Amino acid sequence: MKKILNTLISRRRERVAVALSGGVDSSVAAALLVQQGYDVVGVYMKNFSAESWRGIVNFACPWEQDVHDAQKVCRLLQIPFRSVNFEREYERDVLRYFFSEYRAGRTPNPDVRCNREIKFKLFFSEVKKMGCRFMATGHYARIRKGRLYQGVDPVKDQSYFLSALSSRQLRHTLFPIGVYTKRRVRMMAKQFGLPNANKKDSQGICFVGPVRAKNFLQQRLRNQKGRILDDTGRYIGTHDGAWYYTIGQREGLGLAGGPWYIYAKDVHQNELRVVRGRMSHQLYADTAVVTPVNWIGPKISPPFTAKVKIRTPGNEVACRVTKVTRGYQVKFHIPQFAVAAGQIAVFYRGCRVLGSGTIIKAQTLL
Repeated sequence: MKKILNTLISRRRERVAVALSGGVDSSVAAALLVQQGYDVVGVYMKNFSAESWRGIVNFACPWEQDVHDAQKVCRLLQIPFRSVNFEREYERDVLRYFFSEYRAGRTPNPDVRCNREIKFKLFFSEVKKMGCRFMATGHYARIRKGRLYQGVDPVKDQSYFLSALSSRQLRHTLFPIGVYTKRRVRMMAKQFGLPNANKKDSQGICFVGPVRAKNFLQQRLRNQKGRILDDTGRYIGTHDGAWYYTIGQREGLGLAGGPWYIYAKDVHQNELRVVRGRMSHQLYADTAVVTPVNWIGPKISPPFTAKVKIRTPGNEVACRVTKVTRGYQVKFHIPQFAVAAGQIAVFYRGCRVLGSGTIIKAQTLL
């Protein structure tokens, strides 16, 4: 018992850098670590601002309010405040990927990319220079022995966005709020007296703010009128550029007689194909090819069965995974709606995340 107690005391003296976003979740994470006796430093990451975006952004980025809120939390908790600037790296490693994927006709997930390249790579490298052996965030997820697990709140679980991390990264990470529900976190924020206890959750693109994807894409991709065809090949309308749209989308098409859904797009011909009604077979896929796959822990050799999630919000579905020439083929137990190249497929066994990969092709039902 004495040995266990000494281990706990030693661990609690470890210096931990908390990635403070200015929001309630990371603030409660910091408060919990202070309460548990860790040597905590709050660090704000500035990854995006209108000033760094070559002067063409026509919407408000909330970073100034966020950094102000993070500073207030640090003063209340009596912990040091630091800031790091990754704007150049964020544009290079996340935003360029975001634009290039849409330009190529795929549907990327910038949050997954940001976690892998910025938050859990560059950020941790920087805070190690501050003497921190661990980093912590306000994600709703759990870690056990370098393995990733879903958070206990099924609605707020963020394991999907963390699925590209490695066991090595996870061994240096803490998720203090992963064992709580969002409602409980809000209650704790008020109990701690945090100044941002009632602050609304952030929306929109990671670090950019509340902006629609199309509006942001228009900052770099030009409008170019193209044809909309129905599933018989009949011309029924025009669009602003095939790269702005995603498989399964129904909003923003401006078509009468719908609802119409996009089931295919061709960025080279600048054409969209649509079908009337969500239950149309063209919108569903029974298989997808995924590559490369990031395994969290030992690599799992196919064939194997698991559950898979292809978007969030969304539910996992049972699947069978086999090896094919170009990667892994995922056979869905139940056909899935709007499976698109570029999406992240995350594999689960129970509440544990096995790993994830990028969908490069989907087979639509015939």
